[in-house]
Amino acid sequence: MKETVIAYPGRPYPLGSMWDGEGVNFSLFADNATGVDLCLFDQAMGAPETARIKMQERSYQMWHCYVPELKPGQLYGYRVYGPYEPSNGHRFNPNKLLIDPYAKAISGTVEWHDSLFGYQVGDPAADMSFSDSDSAPFIPKSVVIDESFDWENDKNPKIAYHNTIIYETHIKGFTQMHPGIPEDIKGKYAAFSHPAVISYLKELGITAVEFMPVHHFITDRYLLDKGLNNYWGYNTLGFFAPDTRYSSWGYLGEQVKEFKQMVKDLHKAGIEVIMDVVYNHTGEGSQLGPTLNFRGIDNASYYRLTSDQRYYMDYTGTGNTLNANLPNVLRLIMDSLRYWILDMHVDGFRFDLAATLARELHEVDRLSSFFDIIYQDPVISQVKLIAEPWDIGEGGYQVGNFPPGWSEWNGKYRDCIRDYWRGADSILAEFGERFTGSSDLYKDDNRRPTASINFITAHDGFTLHDLVSYNEKHNYANGENNNDGETHNRSWNCGAEGPTEDPEVIALREKQKRNFLTTLFLSQGVPMIVAGDELGKTQMGNNNAYCQDNEISWINWATADKKLLSFTQKLISLRKNHPVFCRRRWFQGQPIKGIGVEDIAWFVLDGTEMSDEDWTNGFAKSLAVFLNGKGLHTTGWKGELVLDDSFYIIFNAYHELLTFKLPSKKYGNSWTKILDTSECEIGPTKKFRARSNIKVEGRSIVVLQQMQFRPSAKQSRQVDQDAEEHG
Repeated sequence: MKETVIAYPGRPYPLGSMWDGEGVNFSLFADNATGVDLCLFDQAMGAPETARIKMQERSYQMWHCYVPELKPGQLYGYRVYGPYEPSNGHRFNPNKLLIDPYAKAISGTVEWHDSLFGYQVGDPAADMSFSDSDSAPFIPKSVVIDESFDWENDKNPKIAYHNTIIYETHIKGFTQMHPGIPEDIKGKYAAFSHPAVISYLKELGITAVEFMPVHHFITDRYLLDKGLNNYWGYNTLGFFAPDTRYSSWGYLGEQVKEFKQMVKDLHKAGIEVIMDVVYNHTGEGSQLGPTLNFRGIDNASYYRLTSDQRYYMDYTGTGNTLNANLPNVLRLIMDSLRYWILDMHVDGFRFDLAATLARELHEVDRLSSFFDIIYQDPVISQVKLIAEPWDIGEGGYQVGNFPPGWSEWNGKYRDCIRDYWRGADSILAEFGERFTGSSDLYKDDNRRPTASINFITAHDGFTLHDLVSYNEKHNYANGENNNDGETHNRSWNCGAEGPTEDPEVIALREKQKRNFLTTLFLSQGVPMIVAGDELGKTQMGNNNAYCQDNEISWINWATADKKLLSFTQKLISLRKNHPVFCRRRWFQGQPIKGIGVEDIAWFVLDGTEMSDEDWTNGFAKSLAVFLNGKGLHTTGWKGELVLDDSFYIIFNAYHELLTFKLPSKKYGNSWTKILDTSECEIGPTKKFRARSNIKVEGRSIVVLQQMQFRPSAKQSRQVDQDAEEHG
């Protein structure tokens, strides 16, 4: 028996549900709909509706009403009426309960059942048929929340971009097996508030965590049927709701407060929070997918459709693409971003398959309306904006083509550095570009080296350990006969495929890891490391563990490589203490006034500067670079000159030991070796004079330091950061 509920006209804005202390306002965009019912529930799954309210008021494309006396924790959904005409792009079906696209909390996860599909599953006409079964018992409900929270004067750490070190991680995978975290919060938001996690992150030295998707997502039916799960989360269902699976506090809005508490605690530790967001598609899939929210609310007003409007444009490989050219979709994305900034206090976003958002019609246009709106938005434009600058469509690889104000995952950096350390030929010129910030990609657009997010590995692909342990992917556990995942990984197993007891192979692999990490953290740009790489994490050759919510993906803290961890901590500290490794401006390659020495210079084995011919030598795998600590071209907020030590870095990707001659006294009288990747320690050891010889083991890096009279590294870094924050 449904209750009789009084409802008033309410307001069209804000969209979603909003509790004002006396009742709740509901508003839903549904342009092509002919009617909308608001359905109320007392329980999340399986329980019948307690009330159904026909929304009488429509302002433009918004249907709205106000229900007095409703409170936070109220569960609800919508039934939307209109034509079911797939060939015309319309898939309305009021038998399907729909999740509010603006819901700030969602009560649970989808329980797969044929009634969740708008058509009759198994019908020969497939999606052209019409299903009259009720999906309400099997779909999670939207939740009215209490948005109040005591932030205790929480402030964004505002880490300058050039001082940022990003740690890509997974809420569950990082904490599920951590021995220092209580069982009841392992794998949850609260685990990242735990002192054991905070302490680890601070000791490691990272400045920002980049969380893999936490927007509420679904696991595809076909994965569950195979006993697998959507671990990565790139299948969004709610762009405002933190996923309830990572909540230990509850599912009726408590997950929102738990997320806020996590952000507050990370901010207290000086750590920023960046979210990986997926605005390019939704979890509803292709025309054969379920009807969960957008498809049933107004299919034609949310998705990119083909000329035969029964089908979807698919630039994402997921079956559909959100239409970011439509005003209502743009508003949804912008409202979501502002909500996570203003209400949830996050510090930035990494946009999955961002090239999709730049497509005006079919071609990528970096001046599309999406970027125009972000550029002028006083809130969104002020946080860290990072693009994954590609999608799977034609012309979708857009590294270097995003507008000023954006940083990009630099896939060309990843590929070049991998190729260099596996011994590829004809790579020196590109290696020089990538190591110095990829000016060929970003300088002409008046962007800075910080436009380049440098990475060797990411969640998608081999871990660092597997990169040096496998030539081929080993994805059989994914149930696709090893046909999924990238085939060309630019990896090298160092002489044996997978686990081995050969001491020479093991030693080479450990050195290669140090080579990759050293190159990453001494390169200009913003370094990003994947959680677990510093611990020697392996996925046993699986380079596409998107469906492995188990020990393949989780960090095994019991097997952590503590030597590699210590090396990484010291390496990060070296970068943070020396502005020469995190420049705000491009190298000029010109003599410094009063010194006669360039801010940067490249050398061959005999200690002479590289010629154009040297850069194009197809067999050369070794070179050295001089970084002048007096050539930063940077001043502090009060005009003080930022100076640093000078460094001489020798890269030897050749398989045998080489002898390098240091350059003339012009570049420095005395040098101290502080790092050698053929060893596993960082710190001053042997001293060398100008023009002396230094032996560099095969496939290794040697870093030499020349002390200068200068402000302390801490002072230099501080004034540099002050200058950045004050423009």
